[in-house]
Amino acid sequence: MAVKVGMVSLGCSKNQVDAERLLALIVHDGFEICANPAECDVVIINTCGFIEDAKKESIENILEFCEMKRMGQVKVIVVTGCLAERYREELVREIPEADVVLGIGSNFDIADAVRRALDGQKVAEFGEKTELSMNGDRVLTTPNYSVYLKIAEGCDNRCSYCAIPLIRGRFRSRPMEEVIAEAKDLAAHGAKELNLIAQDTTRYGDDLYGEYKLAELLRELCKIDGLHWIRVLYGYPDRITDELLDVMATEEKIVKYIDLPLQHANKRVLRAMNRGGDYESLLALMKRIREKVPGIALRTTLIAGFPGETQEEFNQMCDFVQEVKFERLGCFAYSVEEDTPAGEMDCQLDEETKRHRAEIVMEQQMDIAFELGRSLIGKTLEVLVESYDFDNLMYVGRSAMDAPDIDTKICFTAARELKMGDFVQVEILDSEGYDLIGREVEELE
Repeated sequence: MAVKVGMVSLGCSKNQVDAERLLALIVHDGFEICANPAECDVVIINTCGFIEDAKKESIENILEFCEMKRMGQVKVIVVTGCLAERYREELVREIPEADVVLGIGSNFDIADAVRRALDGQKVAEFGEKTELSMNGDRVLTTPNYSVYLKIAEGCDNRCSYCAIPLIRGRFRSRPMEEVIAEAKDLAAHGAKELNLIAQDTTRYGDDLYGEYKLAELLRELCKIDGLHWIRVLYGYPDRITDELLDVMATEEKIVKYIDLPLQHANKRVLRAMNRGGDYESLLALMKRIREKVPGIALRTTLIAGFPGETQEEFNQMCDFVQEVKFERLGCFAYSVEEDTPAGEMDCQLDEETKRHRAEIVMEQQMDIAFELGRSLIGKTLEVLVESYDFDNLMYVGRSAMDAPDIDTKICFTAARELKMGDFVQVEILDSEGYDLIGREVEELE
């Protein structure tokens, strides 16, 4: 009987793609994938180690499966991902119940490590970060019609609050031919929405070709049959070129949406974060993007309570949010990270102040989002069908201005049976908080 292996993958979509490659390696080695980790012989916990809350969630998951192992429900526990890469010796020492601890550079050894653990060995391997493969097969954990495509790994931005360069290493792009080949394969297997991800998508190609190549990559991806939406996530404001905006404006397959984590709007705070820009330049950038790509949905994330942030500096960030009126926005309380310059700063704010300031921004954004929702009543949007709500007898989907998992949903009725992954035209009839209510009005050609 085949050994059953389950996976719990935590954190971001970039980590999720790594998990999908791990699953493919497991399958190729003859193991059986089990959807319910609690019913498996082996459980792989692909951890996140980005901020404190994510680390806590990872530890809680590990300890939960350690308890299941003590009860005889699980034979082998494998820990990999960012937490394993960042806290190598600590995990091995503090959680001896973990049979395998792999750094991201040893992901390719996953199947062999599992077999050794099943034979009673303890395995702890930490290859070079650059050995993390961005190529190879994947076992998709998303619906096949909406997938993530990782185009680069690592980061060189060195933002003072961020541990990603410590965990993931230097920025490195995938060769364009590899990215295009994977995109074609995903499209051949039913992908209609392609979500491009990296720590910094807008820097794509700089290390390989000596210049930014995201615009060229997008043009090539638009030539692939079967793809309907192509979305750009995790960009960097300093690298938004006119060429990129021109491609976004003219290529029909590229959704009018861009995710640019700006983090703040005050010049002093941004410099303390080791980031460029200021209130005026970022405001001008948002204006330029909207002028060159009419109808674009702007998404950003902000950090409240960065070390030394004064009330005046925080207020300027709030003014910026109010002036730009982002279509989508998330704000997070600053999290102290070990071994980062910001974590060593003396002027740390107390947790209550940080949380309160983040809540203020989110309340501010809530009013903006609700106003935007009301402005869409009476309009017709193209919607990707994702599920059916049997309680309310309505389909649930997303418009082009909504990324998977993080943005607004559209609930709508239809006079015919729809399939998940269909694109339909939906007239918006009402808004309820962040979400929209509508009805299908016609079938797309």
